[in-house]
Amino acid sequence: MMGFKVIRGDITKMSVDAIVNAANTTLLGGGGVDGAIHRAAGPELLAACRRLHGCQTGEAKITPGFQLPAKFVIHTPGPVWRGGQHNEAQLLHNSYLNSLKLADQNQCTSVAFPSISTGVYRFPLQDGAKIAVKTIQSFLATAQNVKTVTMVCFDNDTYQAYLTASRA
Repeated sequence: MMGFKVIRGDITKMSVDAIVNAANTTLLGGGGVDGAIHRAAGPELLAACRRLHGCQTGEAKITPGFQLPAKFVIHTPGPVWRGGQHNEAQLLHNSYLNSLKLADQNQCTSVAFPSISTGVYRFPLQDGAKIAVKTIQSFLATAQNVKTVTMVCFDNDTYQAYLTASRA
């Protein structure tokens, strides 16, 4: 699979067409990767997000990248883990898929993702990694514009989980 890779790093430093923000439904910034992206992009990102009026879990919206090296930021609220009986797996799949579709529609060839929902939203890491990898790989097989997707893992546990999932 030429178009998918897993790295350890800081998503706010990625020179790609689009980075994906694991946002909350308000899109107004938060903790973790969301806060880091907002800080790195500058105050214009918050102003742009205010105009989007939030986003449903599993959906995705796009803004410019402002002070980031990425051209765009795609914001997607992943599901909060509530035991697995509340459609969390489908919602997580939708977060990845809808982000990729939006990137494709905006002529992005390179996209970088964080691990969505596996941090403060407590989605089980191994399960989340499997869903992400499967969704990304099947999308890449039919994408019009998106050619490379990089999974940017902040810590070693996340990195190992995505490496394992990508080899399965």
